[in-house]
Amino acid sequence: MKPVSAAKSYDGVTLRQAAVVAGFAYLLNPVSYAEFSIYPKLVAANNAAETMQNISAHPGLFAVAILCYIISFIGDVIIAWALYVLLAPVNRALSLLTAWCQLVYAAGALCSVFSLLNVYHLLVTPYYLTLFGSGQLQAQVWFQLHSFHYEWSVSLIIFGLHLVLLGYLVYRSGYIPWILGIALFIAGLGWMIAGLGPYVLPNANLDFTFITAFGEVLFTLWLWIRGWKVREPTVIS
Repeated sequence: MKPVSAAKSYDGVTLRQAAVVAGFAYLLNPVSYAEFSIYPKLVAANNAAETMQNISAHPGLFAVAILCYIISFIGDVIIAWALYVLLAPVNRALSLLTAWCQLVYAAGALCSVFSLLNVYHLLVTPYYLTLFGSGQLQAQVWFQLHSFHYEWSVSLIIFGLHLVLLGYLVYRSGYIPWILGIALFIAGLGWMIAGLGPYVLPNANLDFTFITAFGEVLFTLWLWIRGWKVREPTVIS
């Protein structure tokens, strides 16, 4: 019997290639730009009238934010595939479940973007202002914007579960630093708490949960910097 590369089981895609693809997909994900740069500039906290004025004055910028969200959530599909290949040698069934969790999250998040598309159509189509009037149109816009984040927060519960499973696989892998597995596990718990928060603890301040996302940043950097050096595990045939 001789050792053969486990990567041959994945149609010629090596673990190194999968790690590099996942790393670049993470780094090129524009969700942070949309969520923490564009969105706060347009959406004024607790002020529907100012928010509607901001978006009406900068519809192109709002469209860029929508495009960033869509690209990000589609990118999660690529990441799910790459991480499945990367961690299948640890436990193929569990790696597949982890990938499916991320795919379900991506599908839910993409559906939530329809609320932002509704806002865009409401504000770039003059007819809606005459149909609803200023007050009703503000209420419609405000409702759709909040629907987007509430629906996205529900999908983040599944994303958190994905990270918990991913953390376990990384911890058990032997070819990725085990400390990253713990960091991802904690990040997953943080996202699950953040996703459940608006429904279970509507008045609680859960901003601290975003600190746990640092584990994802570390994992991304490791994939980008060290992923191309992943050693291919071997199996005996």
